[in-house]
Amino acid sequence: MNATSVLATGAPVWVGRSLREGFFMFWATLWPLILGFGLSGAVQAFVSHRQMERVMGDHRPGAVARASGLGMISSSCSYAATAMAKSLFAKGADFVAAMVFMFASTNLVVELAIVLVVLIGWQFAAAEFIGGPLMIVLLALTGGMVIGARRAAAARRHLAGDEANEHQMMAGVSPADQAERDRESWRDKLTSKAAWSDAAGYTMADLTMLRRELAAGYLIAGFLAVLVPTGVWNAVFLHGHGGWTLVENAVVGPAIAIVSFVCSVGNVALAAALWKGGISFGGVVSFIFADLITLPLLLIYRKYYGWRLTLRLLGWFWAVMAVAGLIVQAIFSGAGLIPARRIATIAPTHFAWNYTAVLNIVFLVLFAVLFWLYRNRRRLGGGAGLALDPVCGMQVRTADAPARSTYEGHPVWFCSDRCRERFEADPARFAAPASGVM
Repeated sequence: MNATSVLATGAPVWVGRSLREGFFMFWATLWPLILGFGLSGAVQAFVSHRQMERVMGDHRPGAVARASGLGMISSSCSYAATAMAKSLFAKGADFVAAMVFMFASTNLVVELAIVLVVLIGWQFAAAEFIGGPLMIVLLALTGGMVIGARRAAAARRHLAGDEANEHQMMAGVSPADQAERDRESWRDKLTSKAAWSDAAGYTMADLTMLRRELAAGYLIAGFLAVLVPTGVWNAVFLHGHGGWTLVENAVVGPAIAIVSFVCSVGNVALAAALWKGGISFGGVVSFIFADLITLPLLLIYRKYYGWRLTLRLLGWFWAVMAVAGLIVQAIFSGAGLIPARRIATIAPTHFAWNYTAVLNIVFLVLFAVLFWLYRNRRRLGGGAGLALDPVCGMQVRTADAPARSTYEGHPVWFCSDRCRERFEADPARFAAPASGVM
């Protein structure tokens, strides 16, 4: 049944089909989501970020490599990555290195790769880990020319006037105690109930923070897969024009990301819908990379750095994403790795007793264990120096949280200025969870 016939059957039918399509996309990727967020939470809990600003003072190869590694072990949320990059820059990190950190945080993360494998194919996951470093190299090579010392200095002065960027975060533990926790060996951390409860806290907080992005991604992808006919995709994405087709698709991919408002892992479901609709392999890759230029994030850049630099960032990022998509297209085409067939359906449309169902059950049990650790973290000795953002639910280290405020005489920490502003606009709405240190 094509989109026209679906629409002819009436709204209840096509709405139901779209919701079902979105749900089964979620079902097909449930266990990868739990696995990916679980691994991400463990890494965030076991690896210290306290040395970040000191090892990102320029954008030479060593600093770029360190920024990339630190980004990979951070939260995959685009909003949190943007705020952390801003905070690192304000504390003295090089601007280009901070942007590299931001790109690595959202494009070189395990949960994204796992979901890509399950929903579209291993080729797209491989493209992520080839295209991600390509973008980082392009950022490092062109950053000095695009941004320059003068614009970076102006951006730092712009941040210096923002009270939220003053480094006056009051930690829930003393600096000496936090330093001691950071020096703990991997063996100590891996055998510590407190450390594992902190890891569970990061996992639950990241899932809570990204729940709207994930829901929006699956819902929009479900509606696109059911309602948008092939002719519409053919009008948006060129076909049959050789190299121009590949260029146009790679450029249009980020444009769709800008207006879709869906970022982080949530855009994988949309990528699957675009691949099904006919966009080129490189166009899908550039779309996945473009989660850092969605419209809400552009408005955040405007607040951080001003409109002039934001427009320059938009052009810079867009070009880097499109070029990386084209290079990945050429590499995979030359190696014969681009899938020969489009996916007919993005996800199964009914329940079946197969490996997906078994893995989902296994990982739901694991999720229950993580939830128990999270709920009992204080009894297990976890939560020291950590706080929950009362707006989005993200777990942050109080010592280096990107933003803070005060409510009824108590400090409250946030993952970004965006969350702080929402809290200050209506503190009563978020007052219940605003309890400061965990």
